[in-house]
Amino acid sequence: MDNNNLKRYLLAPVLVSVLLGTGYGISKAVKAPDVVATTPSKSIDVPMVPGNFAELAEMVRPGVVNLQVVKKVKNVDFDPRGFSGNPFGENSPFGDFFGPFSEGNPSRSPEQRGVGSGFVLSREGYIVTNNHVVEDAEQIKVKLANGKEYNGKVVGRDPKTDLALVKIEGSADLHPLALGNSDELKVGSWVVAVGSPFGLEQTVTAGIVSAKGRVIGSGPYDNFIQTDASINPGNSGGPLVNTKGEVVGINTAIIASGQGIGFAIPVNMAKEIAPQLQEKGHVTRGWFGVSIQEMTPELAKSFGMKEKKGALVAEVIAGSPAAKAGIEQGDIIVEFDGKEVAESKDLPKIVASTPVGKSVTVKLARNGKTLDRQVKVSEMEETVQISKTPAQSKTLGITVQNLTPEMAKRLRLKNETGVVVTRVEPGSPAAGAGIQTGDIIREVDRKPVKDVDELAKKVEEAKDQNSILLLVQRGQNNMFAAVTPK
Repeated sequence: MDNNNLKRYLLAPVLVSVLLGTGYGISKAVKAPDVVATTPSKSIDVPMVPGNFAELAEMVRPGVVNLQVVKKVKNVDFDPRGFSGNPFGENSPFGDFFGPFSEGNPSRSPEQRGVGSGFVLSREGYIVTNNHVVEDAEQIKVKLANGKEYNGKVVGRDPKTDLALVKIEGSADLHPLALGNSDELKVGSWVVAVGSPFGLEQTVTAGIVSAKGRVIGSGPYDNFIQTDASINPGNSGGPLVNTKGEVVGINTAIIASGQGIGFAIPVNMAKEIAPQLQEKGHVTRGWFGVSIQEMTPELAKSFGMKEKKGALVAEVIAGSPAAKAGIEQGDIIVEFDGKEVAESKDLPKIVASTPVGKSVTVKLARNGKTLDRQVKVSEMEETVQISKTPAQSKTLGITVQNLTPEMAKRLRLKNETGVVVTRVEPGSPAAGAGIQTGDIIREVDRKPVKDVDELAKKVEEAKDQNSILLLVQRGQNNMFAAVTPK
């Protein structure tokens, strides 16, 4: 295979994790010399670098597989650079490293071939990989470490977490890998990756855990392990293991323009997802029925909060569990089912993992008071939304106009009253608060706004305040914005 084809391979991190400290290594591993670091207040006596990864690699590699995927693309104008398949969007910094590469002349053949990695989950033939490796696949060849090949079948996929489960039949020589506990993984722990970068099977690389809980914009359940272990296209779906040989992550992404920055899905997430994929082929998630946004220091101050914490409710969906429980727009959720909601990103993950039908207590802040509400979680349904659209306020730095019935119809809005933002001055208070062209201003300081004149009046009344609280509708979603007037 020439170098150009190699560069088109799918990239995804494959790391094998080695825990820092006296627990690193496996049986018979060679112990590295102790390195002693001292400070004026304390000293540590910890082996900082494992002396040998050979036995760890020997233990893990039999459970790592190579996936060769064939996809048929219909009615597509082919790009000579090949298929991207980026699960994070076309403008994502991860874009160049996702999806199978194209072989042959793409203008003459709609067939696309790609390569990825995976690992054996059970002796029954179940294999864990990334969704973006096998999505829309017409043919999957699974090659084991011993060279034997089998036809693979997708039994379940979950695009939201980029996980998938593939099954092969007829093999009596499978080596399942043990699953570790990614919650116990510590920043600075050694990690090792095994996979097929550029199609080079059974490649082993090592590094450390650089960070945990990374949000990279892939979806509402972002919670990635970051590592500096060397990863390249073709590693997607491979295991990230610790020094005990336990899988602690599934390698998924890298930053296209960076070096030594890779991301893996925590294995504890896969532990929740894989059984559902095996049983139903998809994932059932809990649903609460609110749209939320991140709390900023400005919003926290506007809502009378002493600190920036919790998830701000921007909208409550009519008829949802939240609406039935009395949750209101402007409430700040600080705890759900006994689990703290420190940041807005925490809530979707907590709710999604809550069993459907379970009644839970939601703790929230409202007008300076702490309240409890009982909510019965229902099942999430797949929904898609988002839309846009466009008078003058020097105080806010925006140009607006009344929302007309025609605009409302074009924007698919039920409410035909409001004020549409048609321009945001660069560097203005509105721009600093995140207001965008096409936003619809519904409220000023918790009071409804029906037209441009009413908006101007309410903004004039509030211009001497430290901040003006706006309720803005963006597409089908609502959000609050705290604007500091000029």
